[in-house]
Amino acid sequence: MSTQIAPKQRSVSPFRYDIVGSFLRPRALKDARRQFQDGDITADQLREVEDAEIIKLVSKQKEIGLQAVTDGEFRRSWWHLDFFWGFDGVERIVLDQGYQFNGAQSRPETAQLTGKIRYSSHPFVSHYTFLQKIAGDDVIARQSIPAAAQFLFELDREENQASTKAIYKDREELVSDIAKAYKAAILELYAAGCRSIQIDDCTWGALCDERFMTVMNQLGMNLAEYANEFARLNEEVVAGLPDDLVVTTHVCRGNYVSTYAGVGGGYEPIAQTLLSIDNYSGFYLEYDTDRAGDFKPLRFLKDNQQVVLGLFSSKFGELEDKEEILKRIEEATQYVDLERICLSPQCGFASTEEGNHLTEEQQWRKLAFIKEIAEEIWK
Repeated sequence: MSTQIAPKQRSVSPFRYDIVGSFLRPRALKDARRQFQDGDITADQLREVEDAEIIKLVSKQKEIGLQAVTDGEFRRSWWHLDFFWGFDGVERIVLDQGYQFNGAQSRPETAQLTGKIRYSSHPFVSHYTFLQKIAGDDVIARQSIPAAAQFLFELDREENQASTKAIYKDREELVSDIAKAYKAAILELYAAGCRSIQIDDCTWGALCDERFMTVMNQLGMNLAEYANEFARLNEEVVAGLPDDLVVTTHVCRGNYVSTYAGVGGGYEPIAQTLLSIDNYSGFYLEYDTDRAGDFKPLRFLKDNQQVVLGLFSSKFGELEDKEEILKRIEEATQYVDLERICLSPQCGFASTEEGNHLTEEQQWRKLAFIKEIAEEIWK
């Protein structure tokens, strides 16, 4: 890279070398979850295994030098559905088919409405309390949740439209109730001590995917209006939160058993709408393949926001070429100052409990490699 003045180290998330949050489930955890589903162990016994594996995971994250740690989403099956199922008026439904990825199809589960969306309590709060307790004071315990727009997107699935419309005749009431439930959940997490929330969001990956855009246009849908609705909903959720709560967002393009969704397309069609959302401190953007396009959309980033370049793939264990990574970072600096750049994998290592096709050793080696490059740049 060309010589630049090295920016100072960051004290709040996102950090110079960072993570998206999910980790490969250890064999002991997979076995325990299967035993629980078969009725061979109780919920309390499953929780004991989860606790033990999360303790080991947090210790390993601290050992390799991460400044923000997660519970690896070890208590979840999905990165998003488990959170939706925690709201009142929502139930788990098994469909005929799952989400379609490139060469793979997920388990056929979704979230459907049985009543108005309300917040009374949520299991993620106790999950966070445990994480914070074992994380200690030397790192930040980060909570990840799916975006409110992602919930709306799920309810808009063809299989869910009838149940959604049966409960909500008025679209604005639906959007308002999602926002209220989300804000209540976030504020309870804050009351439990959470000061760093990452909002995961696949909707933007869909809205700039060439195949999705073609299909939606054929159906007569106004994608610009849909994008504005997503942005308005997400912004309503994060507006007016406590000043010391750091909120970031991660944009994903599909991450299931090392496959991806759609055919790809750059961020340009949605960049201005996405990056104009207020109250996000940073954007974790997938940039590990040319499916994401160039860095030109980063010109819309606000001066007080960071971008976390997902230049490293969580889908395979082989390490990227360091010189190529450095070259791509330099390309990004044409549109955003080095001081506002951080690094991470493009996504988590296990967005669902199945996990990507790499070993735990490769997972940790990949994160160590990201740290090595970050320390070389930001000494």
